[in-house]
This record gives sequence, C-alpha cells and structure tokens, in this order.
Amino acid sequence: MSSNSELIIHQLRHDFQELIEYVTGEGARSRIAYEVESTLFRRLLALGALLLRLFFIERASVRPSEPVYTSDETELKYVDKRPTTYFSVFGKIRFRRHYFHAPGHKGVCPLDAELSLPPRCYSDLLRDWVEHSATNESYTESLRGLNRILGISVSKQALETGIQEDAVDVEAFYEQKETPSTEHEGSILVVQADGKGVPMKRDEPAVKAARRGKGQKRAKKKEAVVTAIYTIAPYERTPQNVVDALLPKQEETGKTSKSPSQRPAPVGKEVRATLEGKDAAFACLTRRVTQREGTHIQHRVALTDGAEPLQNRMIELPSQFTLVLDIIHAIEYLWNAANALLGETHPQRTDWVRERLLHILSGQTMTVIQELENAMTDTSLSLAQCETLQTTVGYYRRNSPYMHYDQYLHNGWPIGTGVVEGACGHLVKDRMEQSGMRWTKQGAQSLLDLRAVRINDDWNAYQRFHRQQQHQRLYGPCSVTLPAPECRVLAQAA
Repeated sequence: MSSNSELIIHQLRHDFQELIEYVTGEGARSRIAYEVESTLFRRLLALGALLLRLFFIERASVRPSEPVYTSDETELKYVDKRPTTYFSVFGKIRFRRHYFHAPGHKGVCPLDAELSLPPRCYSDLLRDWVEHSATNESYTESLRGLNRILGISVSKQALETGIQEDAVDVEAFYEQKETPSTEHEGSILVVQADGKGVPMKRDEPAVKAARRGKGQKRAKKKEAVVTAIYTIAPYERTPQNVVDALLPKQEETGKTSKSPSQRPAPVGKEVRATLEGKDAAFACLTRRVTQREGTHIQHRVALTDGAEPLQNRMIELPSQFTLVLDIIHAIEYLWNAANALLGETHPQRTDWVRERLLHILSGQTMTVIQELENAMTDTSLSLAQCETLQTTVGYYRRNSPYMHYDQYLHNGWPIGTGVVEGACGHLVKDRMEQSGMRWTKQGAQSLLDLRAVRINDDWNAYQRFHRQQQHQRLYGPCSVTLPAPECRVLAQAA
C-alpha cells in the first residue's frame, strides 16, 4: 500500500470518528434534525470523495503485466504514469495510471478499460443523474439542482454535449428491447401518430406545418412526428355509452357506466418522436410493429386525426391495420357545424351535437352528412356559415371509410388518439416549448430521444445498455471487470 493510500485511510478514520462524535457527543443534545441531516450529507459526500480517490489510487498502483498490445497486435512499451480527472457525483477526483505507447500509435492506459472510464471526464453516474433531470426541466434548472444538492458545478455546454453523446444508442436499445410476454399482452395491437412543432433556432431549417392548432402563433418550427404503440384488451361499449362519456348531460355529470378499474390499460406502451420526418418515424414504427406481432394479436388498429399524410403512412403499415379516425377530431367538426347553425350560446347546441354524435357512433355518418348538406340550401345562411358546414361535410366524406364506429365499438377497439395526443403534449410541448426555448435539430432530437426513454419507463435499462455499448466502442470486447449481466449482453451483441 502506498504512502498516499495510508494518508487517505488515516484521514478517513479520523473524519469518520468525528462524525460519530458529532451525532453522539455532548453537542448533539442541542442540535436540531435539519442541521444534523444537512451536515451529515455534506460530510458523507466528502468521505465518498476520499473513498473513491483511494479506490482509484489502489487500482492504479498495480502495473499491468506486459507486454501490452494494440488491437492490431502492435506491442506497446511502458512509458510512465499519466494523470486523468474523473468528475464524479462527489466532485473531481485526480489520479495517475500506467501509460503504454509505441511510435505511430495512440497511447494506452489499460486501467481505463478495466474501470470502463467514460470518453470524457464526466462520470456515467453524474451524467445519468443530471440528464435524467434535464429531460424534464430546463438545462439551467437541472444544473442549479445539481449544484444545490451535490455542491458541484457543470457547464451548460458540457450537459448539452453529454445528452447528445448519451442519446446515440436509443434506436439500438429499442431494436433489442424485449417485448412484453404474450400472457400479459392485449389482443389488440394499436398504433397512433401525430405531429407537434418544435421551435428552432434561426439558422436551423424548418418545414411549414400542415396546420396550426387553435391559438398557435406563427413561428419557426420543425415538425416532430410522434408515434405510439401498445396492445390493449377489448373494451366493448355502446354508442350511447360513448356519447354519455364524452358529452354527459348536466344531471349525469360525475356518473359513469363502468368504474375506471374495469377499463383495460395499455400494455407495453412506447412513445417516440423524431425530427427526421415521416419516413424515419414510420420506419421505426414498422420495426416495432414487427417485434410486437404474434398469434396473440387478433386485431390491429391504427388511429390518427384527419391528416392525409399520416393516414397514408398508416395504410402502408404491414399486417393490414384498420385505420380509425380519432373521434375527438370528428366531434370538433360537429361543434363547428353546430356553432354555424345555432350559434355558440344557443341553449340547444349541446343536445344538437349529442344527437348527431350518436348517429356517427351508430354508423350513420351519411345521415349527418345529408342533413348538413340539406341545411346549406337554406338561403338565410351566410356565406361563412355555409363554408363552415361544407368544411365539416368534406371532412366527413373524405374520412367516412374510417368512421365505422359501430363496428369498432362492437369489437372493443379504442377510437381516440388520446395516447399520442398526450405524447405530443407531454413528450414534446411540455419540455421543448418552455419559455424562450429555441433548438438546434441535433440538440432537440437527442433530448426527445432521452425524454422518450424516461417517459417509457426505460431509463435504467437504457443506461445499462448504453454503458455496454460505450465500453465496446471505446475499448473493444467486454472487459472482465464489467458486471456479468453486462458482459452477457455485450457478448450477444458482438
């Protein structure tokens, strides 16, 4: 054991004895819980820094057996010990390790591979913690929280770079991720898709959105195509059940025909978002569909709003999905028609919508279309009123092949895009459109990838996979120092 190690051990024993005295000595009788807890945490962090430094010094004290070779079997000669910095959750740790080199070749420190050190000084655990926070809060707030809790400072640029580096294995992770066991899967395979704009920096290319949402301002945005996939058990309802749920009468408010526990929950739900366009989004979705297929799947349902580009891509999916128009978007057009005919304050407006919604859900969309077309012949209507009615009629006519709601409800299928609509808000808008935010394409995509991993509850599994892939890229085949499960995964990937 080196003299440095002995000094650290002596310091550790002294500091730990002081902590025991701090909580048991005479002064402890006058201390409050908050003071003691805070002091212990700070001093334990300092102990952790000493212990980690001791670990590195002891591991670096042993000179690797020679000869040391490169991947092309060039023999490297021992030179000396070279310093490095490891920025951990305890702070910066500096130590020296043995270095080997040969002319014309990159020098090697064998201990780096044995410890599976990351490519830059920031530790895997530190990046894991701060990036997990950054997928939910702004970079500034995440770094403030890190500083407040651990007392360490990381630059915003370092965090942004780390996120881009640590998101590179997301696609590979989902390619190898195991699907839920068939006994837990539902019999209906559901896919959904939608788009949401991401505000871009001025030097970033943007595409014109197909349409702006209500209240959405004109801005330089690039569309993130959001997709969702899951399975679910059938949930049979009547058209009247759906009408009562979506448009409850005043005396029925708060009443439900079935308790929430009876409604089946999505199984293996995954959401993703890409700025690479619809081709990339649906190529990824197709791969996940292939992985989720099996004899347990009895029905395949694809849900979108009325955007034709998304509908066309859904129709092209393998396995012959049945395309279903989102019922909420269908209702929005019905409300527009009601406002045109009756006005927004008419006391019978909601009853008018309820009655026609019941027709639509009962498979009688053509009845509603004909009624609206007949209404347009009323000469007392203004041009604006007629145009609104015509828009609703056109929307229903074009989407009528995807509005057989009576059949969908009988089969127990979902008829709303709530999952992907929620993902557009939670995955994209809530993080990417915080006040004043503007993004580069690469920065936005990396954050969207990691945020999807977090929302899908895959964070810990992904971090393990990413560390394995990172090690293999830096050091080649699995080192014996990696945990056995990580070695097995690396062996399977090789």
